[in-house]
Order: sequence, then C-alpha cells, then structure tokens
Amino acid sequence: MIVISDTSAITNLAAIQHLQLLPQLYHRVIIPPAVYGELVQIDPPVPGAIEVQAVQWLTVQAVTQRSLVEQLETQSRLDLGESEAIALALELQADLLLIDERRGRATANRLGVRITGLLGLLVEAKHKRLIMAVKPLMNALIATADFRVSAELHDQILRLVDEA
Repeated sequence: MIVISDTSAITNLAAIQHLQLLPQLYHRVIIPPAVYGELVQIDPPVPGAIEVQAVQWLTVQAVTQRSLVEQLETQSRLDLGESEAIALALELQADLLLIDERRGRATANRLGVRITGLLGLLVEAKHKRLIMAVKPLMNALIATADFRVSAELHDQILRLVDEA
C-alpha cells in the first residue's frame, strides 16, 4: 500500500503522542521534501520534528512533475507541502493521501486521489483495535494541537465509532 502524507497528520499525531499509529496502520509512509522541510526546518520545532528524522517507516521522495506542483500552488492556491503531497500521490498512484486542509482535500478529490484526514485515521485505528477510543484523542487534538473540528463533525465521528 502506497501512503503519502502531508504535514498535519504527522505533527498532530506527534502532538498527542500517537505518531506510532502511522506505521501501525500503513507500515510505510512517504512524504515529499517540502513536507519534510515543514517538519524539521521550522523554529521553534513542530511536534514530531525530531522523531521523523530517526524513524525507519518514513521515506522522503522527490516529486518529478514540478510543473504540476507549480500548477497546484498557483491555480489551487495550495502551499508547497500540500502541492508536493498531491503531486506525489498522483505520480506514485498512491492508495491513500493523508491530508486535512480543506482546500487541499478538495483539490485532491477533484484529481481523483483517495484521501483521509486525521479523524479518518483515528476511526480506522479504532476499527483495527490499535486504540481503545477516538473521543479522548480527538479532544486532545482540539485542546493541545489547535485542531479544528466542527461540533457536527465531532458528533458524527463519535456516532461512527459508537462513542456518542
């Protein structure tokens, strides 16, 4: 299974001490260089900055279709990390792209890329019994990582995992 990630899934999982869910769910995750830069070249460091430099399950792979990256940046007004992640997902015919930003998700969907966000990842982790409950992790994301979830989506996720 080829899984590409944007920055948010990695930093948010690291912020709540659950970065290990990525290799547990997907074994290997690929990120483009811009996402790696967003993770390790920011001062002050973002959650996961140190971890991603040492883990074996994360691979950095360059995008070859630079014109597509530029097109995504200008026409869809995406940042470089999102643009490279979507372009790499298309290049590698990825099975899944981990992305949370609304504009990036809409663009990936329009281009036929299968996506999930952090909340979908938590739902999958519960279904595979890697976590006991989604609610405390979702609440931790909201409280500690400034993760934004509408009340409607919050309730929908909890109903989906029988935690309402």
